[in-house]
Amino acid sequence: MQSQIKLGKIFGIQIGLHYSWFLIAVLIVYSLSSQFHATNPAWGDGLILTLAIATDLLFFVSLLLHELAHSLVASSNSLPVREITLFALGGVSQIEKNPLSAKVEFWMAFVGPLTSAVIGAICLTLARLIGDPSSDPAMAVLHWLGYINLTLAGFNMVPGYPLDGGRVLRALIWWNTGDADRSTQLAARAGQFVASGFIVLGIVQYFGGAGIGGLWMTFIGWFLLQASRESYQQIGLAHALKGVLVADVMTRDCPVVDDSLNVQEFVEHQLLRTGQRCFIVVDKGEVRGLVTPHEIKQTDRGRWASMTVHDIMRPLRDLRAAAPEDRLTTALQSMNQNDLNQLPVISGKRLAGVLSRAQVLTYIQTHAELRG
Repeated sequence: MQSQIKLGKIFGIQIGLHYSWFLIAVLIVYSLSSQFHATNPAWGDGLILTLAIATDLLFFVSLLLHELAHSLVASSNSLPVREITLFALGGVSQIEKNPLSAKVEFWMAFVGPLTSAVIGAICLTLARLIGDPSSDPAMAVLHWLGYINLTLAGFNMVPGYPLDGGRVLRALIWWNTGDADRSTQLAARAGQFVASGFIVLGIVQYFGGAGIGGLWMTFIGWFLLQASRESYQQIGLAHALKGVLVADVMTRDCPVVDDSLNVQEFVEHQLLRTGQRCFIVVDKGEVRGLVTPHEIKQTDRGRWASMTVHDIMRPLRDLRAAAPEDRLTTALQSMNQNDLNQLPVISGKRLAGVLSRAQVLTYIQTHAELRG
């Protein structure tokens, strides 16, 4: 999940928000305002709204600490963390590599719920030592934060992959069997079972009078079910791509255009007529860059007639590239991390071919049909 709003970096890790964060933020503020009104009718509307917003922000700080705990354990074990994204259902740490041992997987997963539990315990202890949550606004905030963080810790330890509890289950199975792929499959199956239980429970609660609470439970179950299925499918994908090199999938028949070609002529006579979506830009036979429909769309249509392909191309020095002997999974990881649809394949200083997502998809479909 990509974040649309960047907040900055902590310990070198980019922190961002997904747009769905604002939906849950508004719902929490509304819910807390209603709760504070019901339990403390003497408090003014302004105070209640301020407390609700402050509590909401502190809750998301605690979610961020939960994800930072995952990320810091990953970083300490040489697993790069690209970004932490907060969204409607919590947060996600985008860790670029999978752990190489069950021990690392266990601690990466367990430290998140542990952090939430510690935060919850501290908040409740302070609330009970310092004041009465039914009369003191600050203590009411601590009281709510304490219980919500303990609930978060408990929920995340449900043994359904890819929840933290499911990852702990995966680590334990991995430790016992020594088979990382098999442990992921079993943990993902457990995740699908748990998710189905959430969906059924939510539907029962909704028709039993729980209202929006039941629908929320169903939505969480649906989200978990989708994530579990994707995790299971990724294992099959990993098997399909095991041992496959970039040279096995890339195309060697790369359309080439001269860098002095007029953009208008390029669009009308090359891009539209051939149906190709990636062109190698050359100057006197030497590769200079890459041009795709993305670069065309970024250029004002009124300037096409006065610009050359050289003016709009992505220079070779700015491109991520793969080598023919690279593993296909490594090249795909690079494409995902940099949001690319094509990768030039360079052998020495010579263009050997181009790798595209479409080619990888075709390979996977063919592989699946032959196995079926």
